[in-house]
Order: sequence, then C-alpha cells, then structure tokens
Amino acid sequence: MSKISVIGAGNVGASCAEYIAIKNFAEEVVLLDIKENFAEGKAMDLMQTAALNGFDTRIIGSTNDYSKTQGSDVVVITSGIPRKPGMTREELIGINAGIVKSVMENCLQHSPEAIFVIVSNPMDTMTYLAKSNAGLPKNRIIGMGGALDSARFRYFLSQSLDCPMSDVEGMVIGGHGDKTMIPLTRLASYKGVPVSEFLSEEKLAKIKASTMVGGATLTGMLGTSAWYAPGAAVSTLVQSIVCDQKKMMPCCVELNGEYGESDICIGVPVVLGKSGWEKIVNLDLNDSEKAEFKASADAVRAMNSSL
Repeated sequence: MSKISVIGAGNVGASCAEYIAIKNFAEEVVLLDIKENFAEGKAMDLMQTAALNGFDTRIIGSTNDYSKTQGSDVVVITSGIPRKPGMTREELIGINAGIVKSVMENCLQHSPEAIFVIVSNPMDTMTYLAKSNAGLPKNRIIGMGGALDSARFRYFLSQSLDCPMSDVEGMVIGGHGDKTMIPLTRLASYKGVPVSEFLSEEKLAKIKASTMVGGATLTGMLGTSAWYAPGAAVSTLVQSIVCDQKKMMPCCVELNGEYGESDICIGVPVVLGKSGWEKIVNLDLNDSEKAEFKASADAVRAMNSSL
C-alpha cells in the first residue's frame, strides 16, 4: 500500500483525498494546509465517513508540518488561490508560482523519490515551473489538466448523444486553458464508432466550445473553481501510478521534440505507471489539429516567459 500527500486542503484538495480514500488503493493520505486546524478538521470529517463508505485508508491532517508527508509515493499540489468569476487561469500566475515553488522545496526534503502531480493554476505553467526548479527526472512531474478536460469533453458528448458516458471516448490535448485546449472531435467515438456518424459538424463545434469553457462555466455558476471532477481526475491519475495500471490519459508533461515542441509542458496522451508517466503516445494529427496544437503551445510558452 502507498502513501499520498495532498498539499492544500481546500475544495479540490479535500475532494482529491476523498476520492483516493474511497477507491481504497492507498494506505495513508496526508492532507496539509497552512490554515490552522483546517486540514485536521477536513481529515477528521473524511475519516468519519470511512465506516459508511467502506474504506480503510487512513487520512491525516496537518497544519504546515511537512514532516508528516515523509516517504510519500505521490504528492498532489493543489495549493494556490482558486479562480474567481471573470478571472482567467493566467491571472493567477504571480501568486501561485511562489506557492508551488515553496511547496515543492518542502516536499522534496521529506519525499525525494516522490512523483508530483500538479493541479494549481495556471497548470501548464506551474508544471513547467516545477519541472524547471525540482531537478527531477521529467517522468516524475505531471500536470493533471488533460484528464479533467477529457472527462468534461466526454460529458458533453454523452449529453448530445443521449448515451451513457462509459460508452463514449474522447480526448483533449494542448494547454489547460479556455483558449488553448484542443478537444479532438475527429477522434472521439461512441462504442468505437466515430461520433461524426451521429452528430453534425455544427453540434460537434458546439461541444468543442462548451468543453473549452467548461471550467469557466462552472466558476461562474459556483463562484469558485469546481472540485468534484478535478478531485476525481486526480484520483484516477494517482491510482494508475500507484497501482501500475498503465492507463493512457492526456496529461501535462515535458516535451522534447514530440509533437514538434520542446522545452514546454503541455497536454498530450501518456501511459501512467509506477515510475510516473512512462510513454508519450504520438497521435496522427491532421493539418488543422497540428496548427491548433502549435498555437496552443505558443500561448503556453508565452505564459511561461512571465516566470
């Protein structure tokens, strides 16, 4: 069994801890926050659901005591301020960059062999920051954005098809931003059949647009960033790593020539196993998709330059 640390006990962090515990693949989850007794309270509340939800995972809360994270197999970083209505992910960069850098330094002191999953926004840039400062092998730094965006894409596809989400496959690559993500409608399928057999180009364009602003839509409705789907996306990603499941999902990773890009962290499909991301899957993109990916990479790289 494994140990997972989640840094940041807000809505997203607590949701991550809850889903990881419910899936019962980890021995211990440490929830850490800077607010006095906040993580301890969240951990206690979650532990009081164990008998009801049937999990044996131990959830521990800590106020800024990184020694509690000692020996973590995976560290999930959700720290930072969330988006507020009308705020872009990019506007968060100044504040969250300092937070992520500090968290990485503290965690590495106690878990030098950990794999890091970055959730903090703007996620592509925070992943690049973590990769640039940590001095770790590139396969141990993973941004989770594509896994979440793809789940939202599948939701909108299933709604339009009026079918179970489990019957639909769909993938989002590129940056984790309202204007940079690329829902691959051409490759989406309904039980192995291209969705274009069932949905018009106009409908597919609407699904693509809805996916791209999926996070902003929820922020406007909730008054803050969403947390259930992000937490579930993280738990699925972490489970594939810890349990060596070799699942393929889009994640933000460092590219060195793949997809024609280098010195950047951006969303592409990868295989996830016990060593982190183990393989980048090269999709056969058409000319239009290649152009979209290049534009997305250019936008992410421009954001990184502000670091």
